Amino acid sequence: MKIKNIKKIVGILIILLISIPTVFGISSFHTRQEPLQKGMNTLADIDPLIDIEVTFDLKAIRSLEKHDIQIPAIEKIDATGNPDFYVKIFINDEEFTSPIWHDTKYVYNPDWSVTLNVPDEDEYVNIIIQLWDFNPNGDKLCDISPFNNELPDTYEVNLRYSTRTGHWRGDDYCSYEPSSFDSSGYGRLNGCDDGSIYQKDMDCELWFDIYQNDYDNDGIPYWTETEIYKTDPTVNDRGRDDDNDFIPIEWEHKWGHYYERHSGHYWYYNPFVWENHTILDPDGDGLSNIIEYKMEEWGTDPFRKDVFVELDVMESDANGQVICFPTASEELLYTAFNRQNVILHLDSGCMGGSDIIPYDELTDYDELRDMYDNYFLHNDENNARGGIFHYGVMVYCAQGASGFVFQPDAFQISLKGMLDKKIQFPWLQQDVIFASAYMHELGHTFDFNPIPGHNEDCYYPWQIGWWLVGSYKSCMNYRYMYYTVDYSDGSRGKNDFDDWERMDMTYFQRYWG
Repeated sequence: MKIKNIKKIVGILIILLISIPTVFGISSFHTRQEPLQKGMNTLADIDPLIDIEVTFDLKAIRSLEKHDIQIPAIEKIDATGNPDFYVKIFINDEEFTSPIWHDTKYVYNPDWSVTLNVPDEDEYVNIIIQLWDFNPNGDKLCDISPFNNELPDTYEVNLRYSTRTGHWRGDDYCSYEPSSFDSSGYGRLNGCDDGSIYQKDMDCELWFDIYQNDYDNDGIPYWTETEIYKTDPTVNDRGRDDDNDFIPIEWEHKWGHYYERHSGHYWYYNPFVWENHTILDPDGDGLSNIIEYKMEEWGTDPFRKDVFVELDVMESDANGQVICFPTASEELLYTAFNRQNVILHLDSGCMGGSDIIPYDELTDYDELRDMYDNYFLHNDENNARGGIFHYGVMVYCAQGASGFVFQPDAFQISLKGMLDKKIQFPWLQQDVIFASAYMHELGHTFDFNPIPGHNEDCYYPWQIGWWLVGSYKSCMNYRYMYYTVDYSDGSRGKNDFDDWERMDMTYFQRYWG
């Protein structure tokens, strides 16, 4: 008889000897008041139902090079072109290398993962993640690591994965305490986290997941089911919501766990006790845990800030003038936000992902409000996107200005205005013009106030205002608008402001309050 079959039989016999309370088992659920301790499991085999296999799944890679016409590509990863990324993974010292993704700064859905059979008696699996740029003259290690006091110059990431809980810790972790949040998020690495955001440091971001197989395929390991939740490890519990708080057990399991070095495993979200997830918003981004759960397919994280924007565009005019927000401009926006661990989720309509609005040669304020009602809310004042998404529409030409906010959660930019700016200043980069203008108007939905340089006498060097607002290097400042795809970080002394710190993530929801 195969060993795996013997393990299944033994495991099922063990389960029959264990009482499996559901709601009644909550007294044995370990919370902060009753921490789990190492060695609680008396079984030598952590999961007697299966041979444990751990999988590392790569989700995305992005260069975080800064784009600024005044400081061009100060963080150039590949001196001769775009990076040629590849990943090295070490699982319990066994090395795995991905294919090379040539000549690209952005790798999405790479379809690469690594699975390794690990010892069933050892709780922890050691994992090292490295991101490399291939070069004929010698490969370069890219930075995806947070700041480390002991190894301040390290670029790689070291993790310890627990086969008891299905969670990892180390250079990437999950924590509910605001003072110790992993600001880049759980399952996301950001090389800027070591303070090198405006330095030449090969900074990149890498998205990933780590998980193990389990008998019932519900993503909750055997040990956690039998020792913590008292659920049946042979029954798939996905979707189960015993406490009726509208959050299923698998979400509370993933985001409710944390680890303390001297105490052990904790769960602060209890899948058997009702918690008001409709108001819980630990990261303060205006998105409650209920919303974070509903938007999880976008890659949301309840302990890291997320921003959602719907971008609708007009259809082409009679002459075939395509009204489309450039993909390269979208990438510039992602980079600006993601470097600061404010993750931008842009739902753009250029390829039909959102709504295409009938062409209009000149759009006035009332028509913009109609677009909001018809194409964003779809004439439903209870549309689920309200209060979650900002709305940033691109029209051909708007009456009054090439960009402005028309309510706390909605703004427009005009294609004609962006093209005219390129004609007026031919040395500007077209992608930067679009991205900078869009980021500027989006910034108004974060209620930046005051905004130095947000007036007409700050556009040109021959204007006195241009010189007075130089320290506030933000696209909110007309001096830097169309040049810079970034908000200021407040590091330049007098008259500068830290936009990222003073960003009001809930201001856009006032329309819905």
